[in-house]
Amino acid sequence: MSVILGIDPGVATVGFGVIESAGGRSRFINCGAITTPAHTKLSSRLDRIYHDMLELIDTFKPESIAIEELFFNTNITTGIAVAHGRGVVLLAGFERQVPMYEYTPLQVKQAITGYGRADKRQMMEMVRRLLNLKSPARPDDASDALALAITHARFSGSLLNTEGGRNECSTI
Repeated sequence: MSVILGIDPGVATVGFGVIESAGGRSRFINCGAITTPAHTKLSSRLDRIYHDMLELIDTFKPESIAIEELFFNTNITTGIAVAHGRGVVLLAGFERQVPMYEYTPLQVKQAITGYGRADKRQMMEMVRRLLNLKSPARPDDASDALALAITHARFSGSLLNTEGGRNECSTI
């Protein structure tokens, strides 16, 4: 049995999802979001994310953290903000000595729906079904974080990983 913490990084909102994985099955434990107030200094927002991450790790004691790999689309400003938030998440995991693994949005969509171009609605519905939830996880960032945790549960049980392959986060 393995506890996995999925993280959808950001600065305004950091989605988190906690699952337990065993024997190819995933069970929902908790999900939610770390939020930071708008119009607050970036350093203050990052401090809050960092300390809330430490609290999440200390509370749920995950064996691994799955985090979305940074993906720059057209808005580089948003990407830079996400990178700041992602950095403090990585620092918190490193400090607590929890192995971290990164997955691209394409990998997550393929693992959850079997289709790399699935839309947000399809992803949320599949996460709901896979975890046997009555309704989709909210906020959307929490659902994305649960998808990351499920993706890691599926990848970590693959033959590639059990035979010595590693997808540990390259930024550590």
